[in-house]
Amino acid sequence: MSRIQQFGSWLTKWFTAVVVVWAAFTYLIPQAGVWAKSYTNIFLSVILFGMGMTLSLGDFKRLVKMPLMVIVGTVAHYVIMPLLAVLLCWIFHLDGMLAVGVILVGCCPSGTSSNVMSFLSRGDVALDVSIGLVSTLLAPLMVPLLMSLLASQYVSIPTGKLFMTALQVVLIPLVLGVTVHTLFGHKVDGVRTVMPAVSQLAILVIIGAVVSANHAVLFSAATALALPVVILHNLSGYGLGYLFSRLMYRVYPKGFGYAQQKAITFEVGMQDSGLGATLALQAFAANPIVAIPSTFFSVWHNISGSVLASWWRRHDDRRKIAGATGAAPAEKQPVSVG
Repeated sequence: MSRIQQFGSWLTKWFTAVVVVWAAFTYLIPQAGVWAKSYTNIFLSVILFGMGMTLSLGDFKRLVKMPLMVIVGTVAHYVIMPLLAVLLCWIFHLDGMLAVGVILVGCCPSGTSSNVMSFLSRGDVALDVSIGLVSTLLAPLMVPLLMSLLASQYVSIPTGKLFMTALQVVLIPLVLGVTVHTLFGHKVDGVRTVMPAVSQLAILVIIGAVVSANHAVLFSAATALALPVVILHNLSGYGLGYLFSRLMYRVYPKGFGYAQQKAITFEVGMQDSGLGATLALQAFAANPIVAIPSTFFSVWHNISGSVLASWWRRHDDRRKIAGATGAAPAEKQPVSVG
């Protein structure tokens, strides 16, 4: 194993701790991260390009084999998380740009971290990846649409800017990554092996940029409610995602078994907070406070997801529940970057 791969494995194992330490460092020394504020779209493009390089035509063929579960899971994600964001803003009386930030992270596609958590909990990773892929491909359309419907009461939503930014940093790099993998196959294995580490470093840069840009107000009275709202948003997403999957099991038990319920739980509850932070800094550049909920979400959902995945695995071991189908082999584990 090369040193870069060893570093990537170490970073994956300790990513949550590294995120916390790096966020604290850039909070105390904002000069360390503020330089990247204007380049977050580039760093997110690198992440999505790396994601694309892990995909193959087989991943798209799988969508045809399980269309119902993928469609239902994607719809659940884009209904539950945005509406939860609006509800929490109403309950906690959030308004202005902070409310826009909460709703923005709620409107984002599912985070790639969910793939890792699904794997660790022995969920259906194939379904998880498929839902994540579809929700990400739909992001350039869904994020501006949902924001215009749900957040326009707080501020004029730059839907055109959101669409173009999402198109540039999500769809184009993702398609380019898939194209490179498809055309060159094993010839780019060397690049693919280093992309996990590169992607994780890129998300750290984005987090540092957001923390640095908001260090003066990150823990002020104006943003004090952001953290508990983000925590409740994430945990409620898990809960409603699981309840929804249990309901679907009663309707179609063959397609929504135990492994699929785990996958949908993580896919609903975990957001692409890196995209949320990038869209906030690009589309709402004059109000970087919009990116604060995405930054909190990025740290918190890695913690909560790890705890839930570990609990689920121990629960299954205690009850001697057989390993779920759909778990990816070790070398195909997705990387936690969002």
